[in-house]
Amino acid sequence: MLFPIENAYALMQFEQENLSRKIIHQLKYKSREKTGKTVADWVTERLDFKSEKPDLLISVPLHPKKEKERGYNQLHLFTKALSDFYGIPFEHYLLKRNHYSKAQALKDKKHRLETQNTFSLTKKISNQHVLLIDDVFTTGNTLATIAWEILKEGNNKVSVLVMAMDE
Repeated sequence: MLFPIENAYALMQFEQENLSRKIIHQLKYKSREKTGKTVADWVTERLDFKSEKPDLLISVPLHPKKEKERGYNQLHLFTKALSDFYGIPFEHYLLKRNHYSKAQALKDKKHRLETQNTFSLTKKISNQHVLLIDDVFTTGNTLATIAWEILKEGNNKVSVLVMAMDE
């Protein structure tokens, strides 16, 4: 186990040459930010939190330089759509990426594990059940690094939602 988790949700399997890969690449690299809203609609059709509804939605941040290059964070519209549907507040800038680096998918396995001090919280949170949102779960190191930042604060819980799980 990478970190203590309340719940985990994944919408698609991310495999070579399948539809999920095409969707995520359109969202991340082809300036199709509205794809995030479409994927959020798929989530809301399938996910009922029941009694485990989170208190706060947080998406994995891009480094400001990468967000400027891309023109947007691919997770913001997705997270906002989920927030609107479920009535759960979101914080796009509660987390900060401390270092600029290339995408996890472009790194070799050894360098994917190098995530220490990559993220920090911009303000303290406590007694919150946080739903951490990312596009693709690859090794789990990014989410684990963020989760530990959230968990080391006062009495927080973490759940995870990813658009796709990597093979």
